[in-house]
Amino acid sequence: MSWRVANECAERRFGSAARKQIIMFLADKASDGGSGIWCSKGRIQRHMELGESTVKRTISDFLKEDILIETGRRKCKNGYTVIYQIVLPQIAALESIAEPEAETGSTVAYSSFPCGCRSSHRRIAR
Repeated sequence: MSWRVANECAERRFGSAARKQIIMFLADKASDGGSGIWCSKGRIQRHMELGESTVKRTISDFLKEDILIETGRRKCKNGYTVIYQIVLPQIAALESIAEPEAETGSTVAYSSFPCGCRSSHRRIAR
């Protein structure tokens, strides 16, 4: 397990909760260089409680986006498991989820309110 890879992935935007879950699971299995990940898609599916097609599609997308690369195969009872590596420069190039520094110290972006008011919008229980 690599805290370095997990932290790097945790600080990036992957586009969906399922994609984030899968990359974090893989990052947990990686060495510090992002390599040595050999868990089956079935294991990912079971541990993340995601559908088979979601896991297969996401892994395929990560391969196309060069976020993951295949580095080999490892024999298992069902044939083989693919060994993956997370490409850390690709992860570093993704959008960060870190909050931007605010000059005012306010955590509310007033321009996001459609009505233009400066009060906080709270949900009122009815």
